[in-house]
Amino acid sequence: MDNDSQAGAAVYSPLTLRLYDAWVLGISNRYAWGCPTAEVLLPFFRQHVGRRHLEVGVGTGYYLAKAELAADSEVTLLDLNPASLAAARQRLGRPAQVLRHDVLEPLPATVGPFDSIALFYLLHCLPGSLAQKGRVFAQLATGLAPGGVLFGATILGDAAGHNGFGRRLMALYNRKGIFGNAGDSLADLEGELRKHFAQVELRQVGRVALFSAREPVEGRPLPLS
Repeated sequence: MDNDSQAGAAVYSPLTLRLYDAWVLGISNRYAWGCPTAEVLLPFFRQHVGRRHLEVGVGTGYYLAKAELAADSEVTLLDLNPASLAAARQRLGRPAQVLRHDVLEPLPATVGPFDSIALFYLLHCLPGSLAQKGRVFAQLATGLAPGGVLFGATILGDAAGHNGFGRRLMALYNRKGIFGNAGDSLADLEGELRKHFAQVELRQVGRVALFSAREPVEGRPLPLS
């Protein structure tokens, strides 16, 4: 596997971040992926976010800013892209630990444990198959506190039944390396999650998989790179 996740992260320049909410969270989620942000994704985020929270792949910080976090929440932002980290930190409007880090690598021992870890629209930006992306679950599981939850959302691949708009975006984004999800399926995602967690829940809304996972399974070997 090519573990370089830079291509998916590099697209988020200060300019594209200014357009992100309108294009991705507004137009694309509703009309291309069939999973509206305000009606589906934001409530799912609010349902699972905990007091000690790790946000992986921070985007513009939209979900954290809208999550109505408790006053004593402790937030850590993790991303490869410094522009995304800066935008999310500013939008959050409260102290946060900022960590520039590749999610395909082990978490630093100095961070965590977390009550919740979120991966919203991260997996479909990573290279390789879901079997290879499963390395992410192995790395992040080590950062969960007892009773903690890893949760997120990802756009599924070609077999998910994309409409014309979605097919054009999928082809463009996969060709440019922004997405790496052409072969991603709900069944494969569930299989990878169950390798690393004893309790897994998934559902599909439009062409997006929403997932949550608890109780890390110890002793699982990391996937070969």
